[in-house]
Amino acid sequence: MLKTAFQRYIDNFKGFSREIWILTLITFINRAGTMVLPFLSKYLKEDLGFSYGQVGWIMVCFGVGSMLGSWLGGKLSDKIGFYKIMIFSLLTSGLLFLAIQFVTSFIGLCISMFVIMSVADMYRPAMFVSIGAYAKPENRTRALTLVRLAINLGFAAGPALGGLIIMSIGYQGLFWVDGLSCIVAILIFWLKVKEKKKSAFTDKEHPGEILTHSVFKDKPFWLFLFTCLVSGILFFQVFTTIPLYHREQFNLSEFQTGLLLTMNGLLVFFCEMPIVSYVERKKINKVKMVTLGCLLMAISMFLMLINTWVGILTIMMLFMTFAEMFAFPFSNSVALSRAPKGHEGRYMAIYTMSFSLAHILSAKVGMEIIEYYKTDGYQMNWLYMGAFGLLGTACGYWVFKLIQAENKPL
Repeated sequence: MLKTAFQRYIDNFKGFSREIWILTLITFINRAGTMVLPFLSKYLKEDLGFSYGQVGWIMVCFGVGSMLGSWLGGKLSDKIGFYKIMIFSLLTSGLLFLAIQFVTSFIGLCISMFVIMSVADMYRPAMFVSIGAYAKPENRTRALTLVRLAINLGFAAGPALGGLIIMSIGYQGLFWVDGLSCIVAILIFWLKVKEKKKSAFTDKEHPGEILTHSVFKDKPFWLFLFTCLVSGILFFQVFTTIPLYHREQFNLSEFQTGLLLTMNGLLVFFCEMPIVSYVERKKINKVKMVTLGCLLMAISMFLMLINTWVGILTIMMLFMTFAEMFAFPFSNSVALSRAPKGHEGRYMAIYTMSFSLAHILSAKVGMEIIEYYKTDGYQMNWLYMGAFGLLGTACGYWVFKLIQAENKPL
């Protein structure tokens, strides 16, 4: 029985091109080295001594830069190709990460975070477009999931190792690892993957994948983005307010916070691909899956209202992890499926911009709520975030109904 289950798990990884596996490898290297983001709020608050409000503003600059980078990455991917954008983005951001450790002033960090994320997040829409080019249409959702597995396996290793680095040599070590991993990853990509401007594969079942002629007239897409935005705001609490809450409410160390994130990454690694394969095999509606993910995120926020038992942090992370596995792989796929041929970069840019906006709102709104309510700040934050999650869930259900009506035969 175990042998059969293991074989089924392995079968989920068959059918990918060589380029997809290399993309997966460089994503793992890059994300395993991504140690600054999980500890950024703690670094700014505890090491540099900034207030909650200042931390919030630096994270706003981080998010605005991310939005600009996502827009530029998508637009330029359509114009000059994803390949050049990916190389420029990772190489330059790697060098910038090495330099940013020497910036310690509030204004300097605001400007630096804006610049570095403007460059770094050009990579994301370009990478999504590259999956469309290197993967067969029937494998795209699984290819997106494979890359997400690499991201989460990297996050499983990164935060725990990052916590140990902080405890041994300080936060500066994180910037060195982050920068060098970007450079190593893109060198592998440049040496092993040849540029391809158009997909060699034709989707015979969905030849056009065109539901509307303009992204700005695609009502279901924009409503779907709102659900993605809400999911992003709730999920990014894991990297903004929750690490601070771990220390202030339960006195957890960076290593213990890292272990919770490691649990998240390992669960995603072992469970997400089987879940995606099951959904694909049973033809379960992907918008439904994203909506269910948003609901589970709302529940995870409400669970945080229990603030007298440290074990609730593990239960909350379990809910958040399954929410992530339901929401994110399928949201990528839904967004890409609505893009007309030749406009994938534009659609994926707007899609990734929704998560950049989520970065801004997650950090700034969360920090402001905590500071405004003082002693009850964290409790009120979890309450507001949970309620917002229910709103996103309702919007997701609306999108499902709209697309269902759109697909009805006339």
